[in-house]
Amino acid sequence: MEFRIGASYPSTFSLQSSLLPPLKSVTTFTPDWKRRRSTCIQTFSVSYHNFVEFALDETRCHTHLTPSPLQEKFSFMNSKDGKGMLSMLSFEAAKIRLLRSLIIETETMQVFDFAVFPEAEYDVPIFCANFFTSAKTNIVVLDLNPLHDVINQHEYKDKYFKSLIPLGLKYTQLFPWGGKLTSESIKFFSPIVIWTKFTSDPQKYDILYSAFKDYYKVWLEMICKSVKETDESQIVLNLEAQHRYLTWRVEKDPGQGVLKKLIGDTLAKDLLRSFLFNGVDQLGSKTFYDYFPQYCTEEGTLHKKGNIVGKSFENRPWDVTGEFIGG
Repeated sequence: MEFRIGASYPSTFSLQSSLLPPLKSVTTFTPDWKRRRSTCIQTFSVSYHNFVEFALDETRCHTHLTPSPLQEKFSFMNSKDGKGMLSMLSFEAAKIRLLRSLIIETETMQVFDFAVFPEAEYDVPIFCANFFTSAKTNIVVLDLNPLHDVINQHEYKDKYFKSLIPLGLKYTQLFPWGGKLTSESIKFFSPIVIWTKFTSDPQKYDILYSAFKDYYKVWLEMICKSVKETDESQIVLNLEAQHRYLTWRVEKDPGQGVLKKLIGDTLAKDLLRSFLFNGVDQLGSKTFYDYFPQYCTEEGTLHKKGNIVGKSFENRPWDVTGEFIGG
């Protein structure tokens, strides 16, 4: 089944109209899921399962979702100490290579990692939501990660992000810039990226849910309207761009430490390469050092200061028109 274009996205964005009541702590997919989830002690009022349910329902309004073969292996997993749980879902659809989600719940934190990757025939951005929540702190990245350069390639930026600047401004004014990002990291973000940290607060969760819904709706509009590429050279460029993104995430994803602590090095590596960033071993053969040679030491190992190679951006490097001002 092909995608169907849904209702037009509203040109004005009303915060009050999109806010929901405070999120509840329990949202279930199946009775089996309910039984599994009851083993974890919940200490937060937010539930990221609501985010997943919204995304799946919204996607099904446009296309038919088919469970990914990955679902057979990656579904539920308990932490080594038995006090935490990882729940995973994955799907495929027309134009979508992979839609996947990971939710980690322990007694002290929740992690939400949700992404949608387009097929290589489409140059649509990658939808990305990475949230970390503890009793006091929240770390958030929400973006439509550009497949190609939006700092120097104005044609690509205008194609996908020019009309979204008002949406970005709405939420980036509510969520201040979260701190330093390297020049390499910034290349994977768009002018409307929400990168922020905030103290746990029910109202903030409501606004974050609103942002997630708005960003996902515009992403769905993008993928619905996208036209299948027939130029093989452009498809190759799209494929390499997605592989470059996956290679970066596998090596530099900040959640690696959490995964290793919860499920051990071997399972964490498998989860990263086979599920979260599926395609890194299939879509291309280049290595991290092929894409990012500046991170390689003379001994051929990862630079110990790899996280700060290049210029750091302490403040938002885009102005209110979406122009890059980071230098």
